[in-house]
Amino acid sequence: MKYRLLIWILWPSFLVAAMAEGLLFSVVHPQELLFFGYHPEISDEGIYTIGFFTIWIFCAVSSALTAYILPGIASPDSKEIDRGLI
Repeated sequence: MKYRLLIWILWPSFLVAAMAEGLLFSVVHPQELLFFGYHPEISDEGIYTIGFFTIWIFCAVSSALTAYILPGIASPDSKEIDRGLI
């Protein structure tokens, strides 16, 4: 069940991160980015990669929080409560 939960978190966040990166870098060119007032000495592909993984981490945290706050359900045959996915 834990592997399935990991896939439920990582796969949707991967898809959203891919779309978000496409939208972000279609508007902003990596040469225009400044970090703390300086242009990083990284290639455009490196900035695309760092941007993708950063967006993916934020989306994964959002998906994990959603899975964490899912309400539990009462089992009809016992008095135990299913505490959700996590």
